[in-house]
Amino acid sequence: MAPPTSVLLPTVEWTDACDEVAAQLRGDDELLVVCDADDDPVANRESLPPGVRVVVAGEPAGCSGKANAVAAGMEARRHDRVVWTDDDFAHPDGWLAALHDDYAEHGPVSELPFFVGRDPLSVLLEPTYALGGTLGTYTGGKAWAGAVTFDADDVDEAALCRDLRRTVSDDGLLSERLDVTPLRRVRRVAVGGSLPETLERHARFSQIAFRHEPRGMTAGLAVSVAVALLCVLFPLPALVATTAAAAALYAFFGVRRWTVLLAYPSAVVTPPLFLYGLARRTFVWGGRRYRWRSLFDVDVVDGGVD
Repeated sequence: MAPPTSVLLPTVEWTDACDEVAAQLRGDDELLVVCDADDDPVANRESLPPGVRVVVAGEPAGCSGKANAVAAGMEARRHDRVVWTDDDFAHPDGWLAALHDDYAEHGPVSELPFFVGRDPLSVLLEPTYALGGTLGTYTGGKAWAGAVTFDADDVDEAALCRDLRRTVSDDGLLSERLDVTPLRRVRRVAVGGSLPETLERHARFSQIAFRHEPRGMTAGLAVSVAVALLCVLFPLPALVATTAAAAALYAFFGVRRWTVLLAYPSAVVTPPLFLYGLARRTFVWGGRRYRWRSLFDVDVVDGGVD
């Protein structure tokens, strides 16, 4: 029997994910819906399901809104078993119970994201996201904040909450502090919607990778440049090789998407987009603009342009 659990779900609006997770709570479990301000729509919801509480984190200062919300949720939780999740993917029946079963077998565990594009650029980048976001999380032993569970004594909680309030990436930081077993189980996460949104997300992804693993990011960028050059110099064999590699990757994670056919053009555009993301002085996430100078040096910028 899994112990009572606190599920943290940052969001400013009540979404389908809130209903899905609330329906899976048992007994003393709780769902903490963490928003930014008292005037957020979810903070003024008239009725909440049993076991659900709204936590108002306040405006972030020196960190991202997401990291600030997770820190507030950690401090407000009642139980030692913790689950972090997001509101941008489906939580099927049995999702929470499966995480508990996996914890009993492996200790701290994390599921994997598979990013599904909603605009032409994010669709084109799906094979790149599958390589970095899905395979990279799996082989690198990283945590994905969309679906990760651990006990309070698995991590230095005080240090984690302190550092969440001075950085950008919640899962990037958790991956450094928690020994986690990634499961070969993916959740499809819709991303993008417009070209500006996808460019902002790509800038954030690039800078998260660089801030948390500068050597790995440098090596990955060098490899992506080499692959892109091979694609340009030897287009036909490169087309076959990249498509076959992407097909094997998708199959490994049980994903069927026609975007596997975009592996070749995705490989060509990846290096300049990564360089673009690293060159950006600011990026937008969740309606806020951030300037991220170093891992623990973050400014929340009001407006402005790069």
